[in-house]
Amino acid sequence: MATNRTFTMLKPDAIENGYAGKIIDMIIGAGFKIKALKYTRLTEEQAKKFYEVHAERPFYGELVEYMTSGPIIAAILEKENAVADFRTLIGATDPAEAAEGTIRKNYAESKGRNAVHGSDSDENAEIEGKFHFTAAEIF
Repeated sequence: MATNRTFTMLKPDAIENGYAGKIIDMIIGAGFKIKALKYTRLTEEQAKKFYEVHAERPFYGELVEYMTSGPIIAAILEKENAVADFRTLIGATDPAEAAEGTIRKNYAESKGRNAVHGSDSDENAEIEGKFHFTAAEIF
């Protein structure tokens, strides 16, 4: 069953390249409401835990290094059918394959430096949101 909330992170490349405001504008323009927002930097321990599902994959170490290389913006977003609609808005992981007008087509550098994370399921959206925010930080 689809829920009305999803989780996103604007990744270090998006912040470093000055795209945070433009990406947030796209998110709001697509009808999402921001229910929680945090500008922070992941520690190595946090990044390893957040991406532990990928621990056995060859890119895991590089992913952890990248995600701790600079600040991120974490957010919980709300909209009907939030996960699916946000996945459409961000586009394919590889910006070369992303649809025109998507966040990754507009702002990602590569498959590895792809500007934004979006939860891939309602269950993961809830888990990821709780990883970054306490109940008191979600409105």
